[in-house]
Amino acid sequence: MDHDRQTGPLAGFTVGVTAARRADDLIALLRRRGASVLHAPALRIVPLADDSELLAATKDLIGCAPDVVVATTAIGFRGWIEAADGWGIGEELLGRLRAAELLARGPKVKGAIRAAGLVETWSPESESLAEVLERLLAAGVAGRRIAIQLHGEPLPGFVEALRAGGAEVVVVPVYRWMAPEDLGPLDRLLDTVIAGGVDAVSFTSAPAAASLLSRAEERGVREDVLAALRGGVLSACVGPMTALPLQAQGVDTVQPERFRLGPLVQLLCQELPGRAKVLPVAGHRLEIRGHAVLVDAELRPVPPAGMALLRALARRPGWVVARADLLRALPGAGRDEHAVETAMARLRGALGAPKLIQTVVKRGYRLSLDAGGELKYGGSEPL
Repeated sequence: MDHDRQTGPLAGFTVGVTAARRADDLIALLRRRGASVLHAPALRIVPLADDSELLAATKDLIGCAPDVVVATTAIGFRGWIEAADGWGIGEELLGRLRAAELLARGPKVKGAIRAAGLVETWSPESESLAEVLERLLAAGVAGRRIAIQLHGEPLPGFVEALRAGGAEVVVVPVYRWMAPEDLGPLDRLLDTVIAGGVDAVSFTSAPAAASLLSRAEERGVREDVLAALRGGVLSACVGPMTALPLQAQGVDTVQPERFRLGPLVQLLCQELPGRAKVLPVAGHRLEIRGHAVLVDAELRPVPPAGMALLRALARRPGWVVARADLLRALPGAGRDEHAVETAMARLRGALGAPKLIQTVVKRGYRLSLDAGGELKYGGSEPL
């Protein structure tokens, strides 16, 4: 693991993880590729096996058979069947599902359906509910009774489109998303996002994204968080549905082509190194990452004050940056320019190559940019 942390494509980067379910899998994938991880569950799943809404919806479907059933998540579908079994009406529910047109949002849901002894009618390759909706509307929904297993939150656009087309829609709430019982980790993530201490935040569900923004609103830091997410902090979402709450607030997001944890991590492995600044300095290749620097491919961890100075120098590589400007770049440094000298000495020590940064007497400091050197990002073409 230590070797991976030093050499992986995400070495030197910090990723916030908001997932509750399967968080361990995602964290393991990220750490295996070198990332530092800040885990802050943005929600928790509350099963509704004893909930009156779920029981009422199930009895309604048994009493009046649906024409179509849309299964959206594997965990939700399994929970529904298990709850019905607990109430003694499992076989009756399976009978209704067997007779209906059964649409599965993706492969995991198909697996849950088949584990229940059923066979899906159709499943979109895109794993997108939008494609499910397109199929239903294209076939015509007027007069049809359609049941939708919710995946933790209402689907107003989906439901309204079906009802506008003349369908009778029965929503099946199997579980709900709620705020985490311990809000401490989420608050720490929000503070770190604002401070620029993470390079990316990963989202695996729309409720998690909405919950993070809701908590920011409660703490009065929503605009600060949005400014960071619109700026240097990358928002990586597992799919387009997950991205909607962020995109609605003007936050650009990235999503993998396949809506899975593995492809999400691979996308981060491409995006984050691609954003790193690469400079030829004093005969070395300097790549500036989130909390560390690659010096000739060797990862050198740098303390926050040192990273602040290095970023200030890298904004104008080769140019002298005055001590007063560097002092302003230091977090909480006050007015004593001696703090710059102390932080600079530590930065040079962390980099292991003192000649990377030149002292210009009575003026300040500069990166010793090689003659003809040009700034690059992640090894891409010069800007």
